[in-house]
Amino acid sequence: MTNEQLPDGLTLQRSTPTFDQDTTPAGLRSAHSVAEGVWARLVVEEGSLGFVFEDAPDDVRTVAAGEHQVIPPQLPHHVVLDEPVRFAVEFHRPPDSAGVDGSSFSSGLAD
Repeated sequence: MTNEQLPDGLTLQRSTPTFDQDTTPAGLRSAHSVAEGVWARLVVEEGSLGFVFEDAPDDVRTVAAGEHQVIPPQLPHHVVLDEPVRFAVEFHRPPDSAGVDGSSFSSGLAD
């Protein structure tokens, strides 16, 4: 499943710092998901990485510099880093989604 566009009406809530092959949290390299009601957009600034949805583990999508991957809520996924890369993750949600705070955007951001 590849999504190129975020659904209409979402607002950017926060972004991670820019990660590289050395600073990417271990949790992003193993199965994790975005919180209920929150959509993520992985944006690659330099290099490329592999992106995998856990329901299709043999379908590794290469996301290169200037490209992005939209990640729906609660859909398990992980990244594969095989070369130098710089990327960040944006978190978006509907403006009326109360009860979603910054600490629950993604379980994959903690080491």
